[in-house]
Amino acid sequence: MDPRVRDHAEILVDHCTSVEPSDDVLVQVPPAAEDLAVAVAEEVGEVGANPSISLRSSRATRAYLRASDPEDFECPDHELAEMESADVIIIVKGDRNTATMSDVPSDALSAYTQARRPIQEARMGKRWVGTQFPATGNAQKAEMSTEEYEEFVYEAVNKDWAAQREHQAQMVEILDPADEVRIVSGDSTDLRMSVAGMKTVNDDGKKNLPGGEVFTAPVPDSVEGEVLFDKPLLRHGREIQDAYLRFEAGEVVAHDASKNADLLASILDTDEGARRLGELGIGMNRDIDRFTYNMLFDEKMGDTVHMAVGKAIEETVPEGQPLNESSVHMDMIVDMSEDSYIEVDGEVVQRDGTFRFEDGFEK
Repeated sequence: MDPRVRDHAEILVDHCTSVEPSDDVLVQVPPAAEDLAVAVAEEVGEVGANPSISLRSSRATRAYLRASDPEDFECPDHELAEMESADVIIIVKGDRNTATMSDVPSDALSAYTQARRPIQEARMGKRWVGTQFPATGNAQKAEMSTEEYEEFVYEAVNKDWAAQREHQAQMVEILDPADEVRIVSGDSTDLRMSVAGMKTVNDDGKKNLPGGEVFTAPVPDSVEGEVLFDKPLLRHGREIQDAYLRFEAGEVVAHDASKNADLLASILDTDEGARRLGELGIGMNRDIDRFTYNMLFDEKMGDTVHMAVGKAIEETVPEGQPLNESSVHMDMIVDMSEDSYIEVDGEVVQRDGTFRFEDGFEK
């Protein structure tokens, strides 16, 4: 087995989820990532915990969704019970074909997501992590050879996370006590939001591996302005390009996309919270140096900002602060490498992708 796979498994079990003896560990894994499932099972066994390996087939999910009536979807009690009884959840992604779900109707996908919301909520209260295996489908989508993509993934995943945390802490110190953030990029993005009273989180690879961002939650009704997400995103195997949102009093009042605008509209219509922002994130992982059509990596890329419509991450919302609720959490990316800046309480803290605490920043 590739030693990088074993390193990946060790980080998942030790660094990300701190598996302890007798923990019940649920590992959800696609067929393409069997090697990582084997390595994780070995790591869990060495700790003295109890693994349960759950095979997740996108082909099977597609078949189910295409054969079903969306009105019949309900939360599967057996899956919810499995999630509720686990102490640790490790979720692995890896596709042989990233477009497997592309011919599933948008209304079916939205209804399926909504029905499974209790499972998502149960997971959020656990020790959990999501990660990526360098499968061939993802390599192809990223326009890389399999070997090149493997190198890319492991450079971003198997790294010194203590050093990364220290680097990101400089941005946390700026953002955590802030009241207002403004994001400006070219002529298409000028967005203001309050983050007063919210918590800024230093993502050093504990919940998502790779990590490499700092993120917080906007006050839900404070978002004003417009944003063009100039990096595409994959959602259910379909690509949304140039997603545009305009906000008033925190709510999306206008939206469009140059490709798959209908899919964007269906996601925003999932529930009331899907039309509000739940996250503001700033990418800081310099080992992620190219766009790959994989949000787990792309949102951490240096010189980017991402925002998510839908559910706020509870870790960012202290008790007593407004929490945006939704069954959706969809991240979208703005390229901040040129003609762009981030302003915090009236002061520019990043210009053209360079932070004020990095070499090359000019006031």
